[in-house]
Amino acid sequence: MATSISSLSSILNQPRHAVLLQKPCRFALRLLSWKPAEASGIRCYHRQRTSTRLQRRSLGSRSFSSSSSSLPSHSDGPSLRHFVAQAAVVTASEPQAQNVVAPEGPPIGRIYHETYGCQMNINDMEIVLSIMKEAGYSEVVDVPENAEVIFINTCAIRDNAEQKVWQRLNYFWFLKRHWKSNVKIGRSQSTRPPKVVVLGCMAERLKDKILDADKMVDVVCGPDAYRDLPRLLQDVDYGQKGINTLLSLEETYADISPVRISKNSISAFVSVMRGCNNMCSFCIVPFTRGRERSRPVESIVREVGELWQEGVKEVTLLGQNVNSYNDASEYEKEAEAGTSWNYSEGFSSLCKVKKVAQSGSSRVIERMRRGYTREAYLDLVQKIRRIIPDVGISSDFICGFCGETEEDHEETISLVKAVGYDMAYMFAYSMREKTHANRNYDDDVPEKVKQRRLTELIEAFRESTGQCYDSQVGTTQLVLVEGPNKRAPDTELIGKSDRGHRVSFVNVPLPDRDADSNEERNPKVGDYVEVRIQKSSRASLYGEAIAISKLSTFYNIVNEETLACASS
Repeated sequence: MATSISSLSSILNQPRHAVLLQKPCRFALRLLSWKPAEASGIRCYHRQRTSTRLQRRSLGSRSFSSSSSSLPSHSDGPSLRHFVAQAAVVTASEPQAQNVVAPEGPPIGRIYHETYGCQMNINDMEIVLSIMKEAGYSEVVDVPENAEVIFINTCAIRDNAEQKVWQRLNYFWFLKRHWKSNVKIGRSQSTRPPKVVVLGCMAERLKDKILDADKMVDVVCGPDAYRDLPRLLQDVDYGQKGINTLLSLEETYADISPVRISKNSISAFVSVMRGCNNMCSFCIVPFTRGRERSRPVESIVREVGELWQEGVKEVTLLGQNVNSYNDASEYEKEAEAGTSWNYSEGFSSLCKVKKVAQSGSSRVIERMRRGYTREAYLDLVQKIRRIIPDVGISSDFICGFCGETEEDHEETISLVKAVGYDMAYMFAYSMREKTHANRNYDDDVPEKVKQRRLTELIEAFRESTGQCYDSQVGTTQLVLVEGPNKRAPDTELIGKSDRGHRVSFVNVPLPDRDADSNEERNPKVGDYVEVRIQKSSRASLYGEAIAISKLSTFYNIVNEETLACASS
């Protein structure tokens, strides 16, 4: 360090030099990958050295001269060499904070936000709100007309989502361009023209086009650069465009506690990994969100614990490819040989599995570079149902992929009917730039044909899922209460079963199986209620509430009844 400072001092004493100062930051990160060992007992460790990616800000040129003829002499004051030495002492002794610290006093700007796309984007928006809160932007408003900063979190998976974003950007541009007149007539209540910030996948994919769009947008920030948002907004105050769309190999935001958008929700999303390495031919995600990296398990447990304290009862673990989760942190907890692993209390029953098919045709699946066949997929579904007979299965499907024929489409419909999905996301194919399909295939299925096939697929799904709902009549389901039924808010509650089915029932006093007294009470949001299903509308269920319960209590009763039936 002393050598570096000495060299720097000698440079600064030379005339006519411009110097970019940057704090060096290097560290070694030990990556630990662990899997339950097979009989061989082999344990693998992967060690990797990484370095943080520093953000650079350009500095105007400066002229440093050793000549004293043109400057007054200040022999009694500190020299530049003194300040460099002091900087070395501070750097060596005090760690530098990575986040912008919130200033004291009133909020420096109100935020309005909109999010398009997947649940991952919702979680990202909560991370952004946390970062901005630390920087002093603590107030969030419900309408863009009252905001000084407008965030729009975008999706690049399909063209339709991007078109919606462009429409909203036009309106935000109107609020900014005509701010004075909007304030005068009472349309806007913001204290200054709003700064418009585009976040997410579309920001990374179309960064140059967005910034050049008639000064619509002030800041463009990609999914891995959210920590840089406070600085980018400051750059706008100095007349610059703020842009950072660099992708990272390390960023997971594991140290940030998200600010929950739905304050009173009993369900929450927790991101456990980011990025994807699969490179399916239709998918833009590896290009907009980068390579896979996983959060340390300790940070996930910490965040889930915080949610539990806030009253959250259901947590969904998120990731572009959750099956690839691999804790690569410094967490070292070795499993003892012969240890038997069990689910934690309340998790002894696995009720929902998402197995994405995308198509029912092996030929189309191969063109999609999915890595399996129709037969292998059906075999896996059968194995899952042998182990968990009452499991709910969901999937995604694309209609009209490049080269898809009518025969391919019919195979997809037959797959939907054969599996009997509980839920599915179905879309018409939309060609994305940079993808393998964009470089190698022709988007040769007409749009009308895509839409017709999509309609047929949705009809087939509704028919098969209706049969699934009908099969629940006469069973007892554990329902997580979410709130009043909108169709009868004064008399009924609605929630969802373990398989994700919507279940409504009359709100009446019920016994509590885990209470010490025999007093009855009405269920409230967040309670688990045993409901005997009486009828099905093929899209939702209706039943009679029996008792208030818990996950562990309910499944202990179910297991006891199963054993009793088996023994008799």
